Amino acid sequence: MTHADNAAQLPLDLNTLRQQARQHLDQGAVTADYPAHRLEVIAQLNTALATELVCSLRYRYHHFMARGIHSQTVGQEFLVHANEELEHADWLAERIVQLGGQPDFSPDTLLGRSHAEYVRGETLGDMIRENLVAERIGIDSYRHLIRSLQDQDPTTRRLLERILAVEEGHADELADLLQQVPPNLLPTPRPALLAQ
Repeated sequence: MTHADNAAQLPLDLNTLRQQARQHLDQGAVTADYPAHRLEVIAQLNTALATELVCSLRYRYHHFMARGIHSQTVGQEFLVHANEELEHADWLAERIVQLGGQPDFSPDTLLGRSHAEYVRGETLGDMIRENLVAERIGIDSYRHLIRSLQDQDPTTRRLLERILAVEEGHADELADLLQQVPPNLLPTPRPALLAQ
């Protein structure tokens, strides 16, 4: 039997619980038994926040720059995704504040902190592909963060799982769009880097 199993079987000490709740009121939702490394979680959430903001900006740019026969439909999808990415950024910022941190919206360091890149793309196919690449990066980043949290912060984990589900939906939609774009509008595959 593990320490966690033993702790789960112990009765709740209501007097201690009440006493601890009155201490450190300035920490809000972060109580004495918060098991995760709070500052590390905040740092990782700020990285996710930067990624969502960069993705929202890229999608919004693509919405306005989409051209060609399929541009109206695809451009509208880009706008929907841009707004959803911005909503994710709001959720992340709110959770950062709940954990006693400060959300980092600084434009000076946004690209450097983001896991995803801001690639403009020349054609509609380029734009779809770059957004799909960014979604796939986001998916793997969120999965990694969810695994690292384990059961230490269920509220943050559920939030990340909620965002992950939307990102997977975005990737699926973009993969479908990529198949519908005429071949002459698709980007030329980039050559793989040669091993040195």
